[in-house]
Amino acid sequence: MSVETTDLRADHPISRVIKGGWQLAGDHGAVEPSAAIADMEAFLDAGITTFDCADIYKGVEEMIGYFIADVRRRRGAEVADRVTVHTKLVPDLALLGTIGGDEIEAIVDRSLKRLQIDQLHLVQFFWWDTSVGSPEAAMEQLARLKEKGKIRNLGVTNWDIPDTQRLMGAGADLVSTQIQYSLLDRRASRALAPWTRNNNLQILCYGTLAGGFLTENWHGKPDPGFAFENRSLVKYRLIIDEFGSWDLFQELLALLKDIGDKHGVSLSSVATRWVLDQPQVAAAIVGARYARHLPQTLEVFKFSLDDADRAAIEALLARSAGPNGPVYGLEGDRNSRHGRIMKYNLNTRPDTPTLAEEGVNG
Repeated sequence: MSVETTDLRADHPISRVIKGGWQLAGDHGAVEPSAAIADMEAFLDAGITTFDCADIYKGVEEMIGYFIADVRRRRGAEVADRVTVHTKLVPDLALLGTIGGDEIEAIVDRSLKRLQIDQLHLVQFFWWDTSVGSPEAAMEQLARLKEKGKIRNLGVTNWDIPDTQRLMGAGADLVSTQIQYSLLDRRASRALAPWTRNNNLQILCYGTLAGGFLTENWHGKPDPGFAFENRSLVKYRLIIDEFGSWDLFQELLALLKDIGDKHGVSLSSVATRWVLDQPQVAAAIVGARYARHLPQTLEVFKFSLDDADRAAIEALLARSAGPNGPVYGLEGDRNSRHGRIMKYNLNTRPDTPTLAEEGVNG
């Protein structure tokens, strides 16, 4: 068994499973930084060479940077250079009206310093409200920084076609779009996937396991409501509501378990394999804090779904209610129950409560 790889561009090879970093940001439960850093090496040695993070994931760029520097020191540059890092640049909502090119470059320089590398492999750009300020000007600055050698490639995250087209119309050479994509959320399959094929972009998928809901941990469990310890679980419980009833979700888990049992893998591996098999999907981001789940993560490369598996999954998905609308449409509405759990100023005010936590608008 070997880890599947692909190229976003000729100069940009990635593993088709990417180690996610959001779960290490501390907003999702306790994190042991030293253990998380040490375990990154196990992923690298297993062939999962690509790591996802963001400027707004508190402490995560620093952890990955320490890992890369440590590997470089102990095992040499050749081994350290196998690591590909995908970060994000997400200016705070409160700054969108005034942020300029110098501030954009300062964010890039900060990521370079945190990651302890000479060039950011991929910067994935997001702008909380495209009606405020100029996302085009920010992207033009990122393009200049690419020309200067500070960035290898550029992508976007959490945007559907119109906003992505807006940046491409301004001359942005984009290689990827990172969006939520799972058996519970197939919004990307409708218009975005065909559009990316026609525009030479590939899809990087987060939420593939819905924050852990698409695992054995939730099979056969009663509906927990929304009393969770972290925002990630609330976010994906809302997606289950859009998908359909809790009973239908349990039917999905039971089906995935049956398929997994047939192939000798976990139901979560079936869920990830389904995503990897979708058109234009380059990779799935799997949020694993530590290496103890690595053997199960690697299962996805041990088997293939057959026609009967795919037909059974599609028959069940045909009964789901949603989610509907454009990619990130529900989450992009700051007054919706999806938008009210977001934090919009994580760089400058990471501890600010969400609107839901404050009890605003219900």
